[in-house]
Amino acid sequence: MSDLEKRNGWSISEYIGDTNPNKTQRLLSKAVWNDDEVMREIRRYVVTNLDSAATQRSLRILALDETGQEKKGDKTTGCQRQYMGCAGRISNGINTVHLSYIRPNTGHSLIGFRQWIPEEQLKDPEKTTRTQLPEDLEFATKGQLGAQLIRETHEEGISADFVTGDEVYGASPDLREYCEQTEQGYVLRVACTFPITLGAGTTLTCKQAVRHHLKTNRRWKIASAGPGSKGERLYAWAWIATASPQHFLLIRRHIKTGECAYHYCFVPETQTATLARLIAAAGLRWPIEECFEFGKDYFGLDQSQVRLYQSIKRHTTLVVAALAIFAVIAARTRHETNTQTPSPTSPDQKPPANPGLIPLTIREIKHLFNATTTRPSPTWLTAHWSRWRRRHQARARWFHQRARLARNLKLAQVRP
Repeated sequence: MSDLEKRNGWSISEYIGDTNPNKTQRLLSKAVWNDDEVMREIRRYVVTNLDSAATQRSLRILALDETGQEKKGDKTTGCQRQYMGCAGRISNGINTVHLSYIRPNTGHSLIGFRQWIPEEQLKDPEKTTRTQLPEDLEFATKGQLGAQLIRETHEEGISADFVTGDEVYGASPDLREYCEQTEQGYVLRVACTFPITLGAGTTLTCKQAVRHHLKTNRRWKIASAGPGSKGERLYAWAWIATASPQHFLLIRRHIKTGECAYHYCFVPETQTATLARLIAAAGLRWPIEECFEFGKDYFGLDQSQVRLYQSIKRHTTLVVAALAIFAVIAARTRHETNTQTPSPTSPDQKPPANPGLIPLTIREIKHLFNATTTRPSPTWLTAHWSRWRRRHQARARWFHQRARLARNLKLAQVRP
């Protein structure tokens, strides 16, 4: 929760007044505490408080998405070259699937996660031993990890109206099958090539279905995907019924470019299937991205300098716990601290003399918290950590140079 620029064992240890990082590192590695039980408490805390702050009729959303952390080398659990959304390119790093609980116009926070481990690493005895992977850990796709997270919330009595996710999760038959078996509604993004079966038994791709059945503008409806910082996010929407009375194809079209996004939807019999509800659910996938932004910028979600499976899991658990505290504070104070004037109704309307204040955000609450809790570091401790870091870096540099000498010697012995 500190205002440190980097949150790792060294910086945190210096901040709290320790003379070395041993205690902080032990907390993530050898200390005895049940991180699974901590996550259960976080889920209970988030869901209970967001539900109490939300209106009874607002949607309850479970959003799935993954985020990563770039890493160097291949010694970290799950690390390999792969597409990293955080970097926007193929890079070396780790990826973790997260689950967020969302109540519109109230708040949202992360409530579960699973690190994705490549199958080849699980089959490598040397790597599984070195990174201390659990013996019973089996390979799972990101969609299957998402299904595990949804199942975990269901087993704890947490329910939701819809599960949302991008194309990674919409393409997962395991996730869709689990949701349908448990009567869990979903609105999942799918590719334009995703096949759907229409009422006449005809199978078309999403793109083909739009071309055949949504030729006229009368079939489209302009509606908001939810409020943004600059106003409502307006798109053109349409839906197509399928051969199943519980499945629908929801299409979102950009008003200017005409680009389409496709959502495969399942609405259980216990819910009412309306276009407005599906639009609202589709528009509530984005808050998990805000969770990632806050988790990384303010709590160090992508700053773990650990390699072992258990240590990465514990680091993430503590970050999620910190984020949950601030998310709940923001949700519970949202209505009391929101004094904004009504939105303008015409383009030539004069601005109000006093626009009021937006509600307290996680960013602002964190700023206020740090302003009231930051304490100056003693000069002797700052000097001690300067020496400690430089000594550690000198030792690491010496070992790196020795390792390079060994590699150069091998290269010199290779005959042309």
